Amino acid sequence: MDSFLFYFKEGLFHVLDWNAYDHILFLVVLTVPYLFSNWKKLLTLVTIFTLGHTLSLALSAYGVVRVNSSLVEVLIPITILITALYNIFTAGKKNRNQKIGIHLFAALFFGLIHGLGFSTYFKMMTASSESKLLPLIEYTLGIEAAQLIIVFVVLVISFVGQAIFRFSLRDWVMVISSIVIGVAIPVFKTALSSINF
Repeated sequence: MDSFLFYFKEGLFHVLDWNAYDHILFLVVLTVPYLFSNWKKLLTLVTIFTLGHTLSLALSAYGVVRVNSSLVEVLIPITILITALYNIFTAGKKNRNQKIGIHLFAALFFGLIHGLGFSTYFKMMTASSESKLLPLIEYTLGIEAAQLIIVFVVLVISFVGQAIFRFSLRDWVMVISSIVIGVAIPVFKTALSSINF
């Protein structure tokens, strides 16, 4: 039980850590186009995203995949920028929510990239562990719980923004996605300048 709580908390607080806010930014732009009434579709997207990063985290933890961490640090803000730009260009369009297949594929692919971002920390944590499978599951459950907390908070803030301040969903998506782009560009530039091939 102590092991479960340790890895669960590590996963939970690794995502909720404000010093590593890139994962939070991605979840914000993933969530902002949706309302509480779309919770099933959103839960599916977040779960597919989790499956993606669990898969790449497992492949990295078992040494099947080795990727330059500097490159991953560049790719993560790119996933944020692509998602935010997609939100801006599709905000208010009726057929946006009909393209769930594209959204699921993107969530899975971007999840693979984000999982590689978790891998260095996870490998350090489990360096002395005989088995990595149980810690991987426990850590991933913590990450999923943190993601659901972030999604819920974004949905609540979106509801308040639209109910109290009378933002249309289209305008809300464009404003929040633009803010995220403004935050992600410096992260991308910093990561790009420190890339080490």
